[in-house]
Amino acid sequence: MTDKKSLSDCKLFVDFPLRGEWSAVNTPGDKIPSHGTDSLGQRYAYDFLITEQGSKLKFYKSSILKYRTIGVALADCYCYRKPVYSPVSGRVVTVKDGVKEPNRLHPVLDLLKVILRMVKVSAIGLFVPAGKIELHKFIGNYIIIKFDDHYAFFAHLVPGSIRVKEGAQVEAGELIAEVGHSGNSTSPHLHFHIMDTGDLLKAKGVFCGFKKYRIKKDDVQEDVVNGIPGSDQIIRY
Repeated sequence: MTDKKSLSDCKLFVDFPLRGEWSAVNTPGDKIPSHGTDSLGQRYAYDFLITEQGSKLKFYKSSILKYRTIGVALADCYCYRKPVYSPVSGRVVTVKDGVKEPNRLHPVLDLLKVILRMVKVSAIGLFVPAGKIELHKFIGNYIIIKFDDHYAFFAHLVPGSIRVKEGAQVEAGELIAEVGHSGNSTSPHLHFHIMDTGDLLKAKGVFCGFKKYRIKKDDVQEDVVNGIPGSDQIIRY
């Protein structure tokens, strides 16, 4: 069942973690749970990527025919290796790095990879206690930052791009990593959400929006304060 929460229900707003123009392909501004699940604290999660002007789906420079046949290189994706900035000031509690990325993207192969990994994790969960399930390869490279009583989560980061270490204090606006394609991902993008604990297997999502950004629609730009982006908007920060 989709939750019908509105902007008035949102009490937490943070800085936008990216720069430039982005699309929110999954957002609690459209549906809740935004990813169709409450697991891993992602009830109110966002997925951000850069799409070609005039298209909501084309996230790569090559032709559609090339993408659907032989695939495209990661470097051809508009948002690959774009910087990620901390939207909050806090302490880094978890850093997981080292998961490699595929060299190329292909719509069918990437979808199969996602499905197989989901099946594998579900199957492991039948025989292994929840606390011992290894999520790193499933999630990809990720960071968790504690601020106040909340935890900011960033996933699918480029291996070797993470600039922070566990225990370090970070400031809002500080560069922490680069947008990547590690783990269960069908295209380079940033997965971001807020949760109530740093334990992913126990976490519950926290409804959050962004303090300020600009939306672009039909060549008209509008400033937004304390808002929740929708997938029909181009977000600029």
